[in-house]
Amino acid sequence: MDQDLLLEGNISVKAALLAKVRTVCEVIVDEHKNDKDTRYILAKAYEAGVEVKKVSRDAIDDIAEGKTHGGLIARVSERRYQSLADVINLSNPFLALVEGVEDPFNFGYLCRILYAAGCDGLLVSSRNWSSAAKVVTKSSAGASEYLPIIPIEDFDEALSQLHERQIKIYCAMRENAIEYYDADFKSPVCIAIGGEMRGLSKTVLSHSDQNIYIPYPNDFRNALNAAGAASAIAFECVRQRRHK
Repeated sequence: MDQDLLLEGNISVKAALLAKVRTVCEVIVDEHKNDKDTRYILAKAYEAGVEVKKVSRDAIDDIAEGKTHGGLIARVSERRYQSLADVINLSNPFLALVEGVEDPFNFGYLCRILYAAGCDGLLVSSRNWSSAAKVVTKSSAGASEYLPIIPIEDFDEALSQLHERQIKIYCAMRENAIEYYDADFKSPVCIAIGGEMRGLSKTVLSHSDQNIYIPYPNDFRNALNAAGAASAIAFECVRQRRHK
């Protein structure tokens, strides 16, 4: 079992069972764990035909990679990702693009923010997040399982497709930018956010319809991290779209 992907904790295991973007092969639970949430998770596992093993807490400790599993883990397959075609034809898509975020905890936190804000799809550079599935799922509070994630091989081609669908691209970049409050997020939109070290690539910036920035009420000069920027901009999208 050491080579299998493991998700740990009630929130992560529940998300895997409900989102159905990966196969849950087996659920392993502390034989003495019997709270309401756990009973619900096990019912969903049985409903899906997933094998459930009830074992001692020590046995779970031996399998798990950490000590925060809370007595519940699941052996799962790799995640199935969505394609660009799945999201660009929505009636009024709210998409996000993230570059330069390599830390799985930070990536998971970004997923949590974007899913909570109603993002329809997250475009990311193609990479294998499988080895970090446990961290991403836990730090996202399960949101990474529900949020459509679209790996992109060629951002130039992908962003050209967005333009063909009249999806406006806003890049978080201070040069030639307007305050993000003044951007129009009511129509089809993709917000592009880069990591605080490298920012967005030239390829992505070349497709920007308008750069935006987050104004500070003081003389602070350093950039917010990607999660902070995503939170501000994504929930401005929420605010504007509620009053469309």
